[in-house]
Amino acid sequence: QVQLVESGGGLVQPGGSLRLSCAASGLTFSGYNMRWYRQAPGKERELVAFISTGGSTNYADSMKGRFTISRDNAKSTVYLQMNSLKPEDTAVYFCHAARVGISLYYWGQGTQVTVSS
Repeated sequence: QVQLVESGGGLVQPGGSLRLSCAASGLTFSGYNMRWYRQAPGKERELVAFISTGGSTNYADSMKGRFTISRDNAKSTVYLQMNSLKPEDTAVYFCHAARVGISLYYWGQGTQVTVSS
């Protein structure tokens, strides 16, 4: 059974940092492109960051320079380092795994990030 388990969310003040983790199990992690999405109340889910199986990365414009996605294939884990957090970064953050070459993907359950003073 495939599981993606996010952790690391919480309450942080504006300007602060958080590091999210997503631990995968039940799949061959190295064969999956990984993404972080987020969904704020009343808004659609949006892509935050992407990392390929080979380590190439891409970010939504509003996250460039503040967020860093990385992966550790040995630990089957993807990370999202978030710096200079803003209140508008408040959302539930979801991990997404997409198998390369076929239409097969999985979602985590999400972790809440709240940026507030």
